[in-house]
Amino acid sequence: QVQLVESGGGLVQAGVSLRLSCAASGRTFSDYAMGSLRQAPGKERAFVAAVSRSGTSKHYADTVKGRFTISRDYAKKTVNLQMNSLKPEDTAVYYCAANPSAFWEEVFTNAPSYASWGQGTQVTVSS
Repeated sequence: QVQLVESGGGLVQAGVSLRLSCAASGRTFSDYAMGSLRQAPGKERAFVAAVSRSGTSKHYADTVKGRFTISRDYAKKTVNLQMNSLKPEDTAVYYCAANPSAFWEEVFTNAPSYASWGQGTQVTVSS
């Protein structure tokens, strides 16, 4: 499996930007679609964004579309989530995850299909 280490969370005010990074090691990076999921207090883990194995396809939750951008760097084996115009409702623990599924739709509809998870990083947005 691939190992994932996240960084970049923090406490910010509404309206500002934040960039989360996820470093991968272990198995071949390009074997996995990469996703970002988040869990707010008292809520279930929810999909945020995903990028395909090739990097050519991306998918975003409606709640972040137009504000968040996911990208991957194959040379550095990293995934980045650029979060702009942050809102208090974006407050959550954000998880980077690797998905080996051959079916693209599973990447953003089926959280259990993810094989590896990062440790999570807290993002808190104050109003």
